[in-house]
Amino acid sequence: MSSNPGGFIGTNPLSGAPQTVEYLVVAGGGGGGGFFGAVGGGGGGAGGLLTAAGFAVATGSALTITVGAGGAGSDSNSGNQGTEGGNSVFSSITATGGGASAAYNIAATHDDGGSGAGGTHNQTGGAGIAGQGHDGGNGAGGDPYTGAGGGGAGSVGKASISQKHAGDGGTGICSTITGSRVFYAGGGGGGAATGATSGLACGGGGGGAVNDAGGTVAAANTGGGGSGGWNSANITNGNGGSGVVVIRYSSSLNAPIATTGSPTITLVGGYQIYTFTSSGTITF
Repeated sequence: MSSNPGGFIGTNPLSGAPQTVEYLVVAGGGGGGGFFGAVGGGGGGAGGLLTAAGFAVATGSALTITVGAGGAGSDSNSGNQGTEGGNSVFSSITATGGGASAAYNIAATHDDGGSGAGGTHNQTGGAGIAGQGHDGGNGAGGDPYTGAGGGGAGSVGKASISQKHAGDGGTGICSTITGSRVFYAGGGGGGAATGATSGLACGGGGGGAVNDAGGTVAAANTGGGGSGGWNSANITNGNGGSGVVVIRYSSSLNAPIATTGSPTITLVGGYQIYTFTSSGTITF
C-alpha cells in the first residue's frame, strides 16, 4: 500500500508570515498657483516619497495605511493660496504632502513640503524635506512674470529661465515596485503668458498653463504637483495628484491575515504586491 496517497509531493509552499517587507509611500502633491496681478503662478511641489526594503513588521496587529489627497490649486485673481497635499502613512513611515503655490503679492506665495512649491515673480521657492523631495524653483523678475516649477522627488524645480520661459517641475523617481515602471512625485510646471513657454513636468506633475488657461491637474496616485496657471478668469488652477502606498514581499510567504481599504493585489516576479489608493490597514 502506498504511503503517499494521491501522489502528492512536498509540503504547503507558504512558509509563514513575513518578517520584513518592501514599501513605497508617496504623499499627495501640492496645488499650483494662479495668475494674479499679471503674474503666472508657480507649480505645486510633489508629495514626499519614501521607499526601502527590509522594513520590519509585527504580526497579528493592524498596521495603518493613509493615502494623502492631492492639494487644490488656487483660484486665479482671488489671490488665494493653493492647499498642500496630504501626508501618506504606512505604519511608522510618514511621507509629507507637497507644498502649494499662490501668486505674486500674496503674503504666502509658496509653501514648504515633501517637495517645495515653485516661486512666482522674484519669489524664492519653497523648501523640500531631505530624503523625501527637493526645493521649488525661484521666480524670475520682469514682465510678463512667469512662474517657477515645483520641486520633485528626483530634482529641484527649475527657476523661471526668463520672462518668456516658465520653470519646469522637478523630476520624479521611477519605481518598479508594482512590477511596472511608474514615475512618481514630479513637480508641477510654472504658468506663463501668451507667447511664452510654460513649464514642463515629469513624474505625474502637471504641465504649466499658457494664457487664459487653468493649470494642469496632476495624475492621480502619483503624488505629482499641480501646475501654475496664467489666466484672467477666476478659475481653478492645477490640483496636486493623490498619493499611493505600495507594499510587497515574497510570494512564498503567507498572504496578510486581513486588509481594509480594498488594495489592488497582484503577483508579479515572485512578489505579492498590495497597492493602496485609499486609506486602510494591513495585518500580517
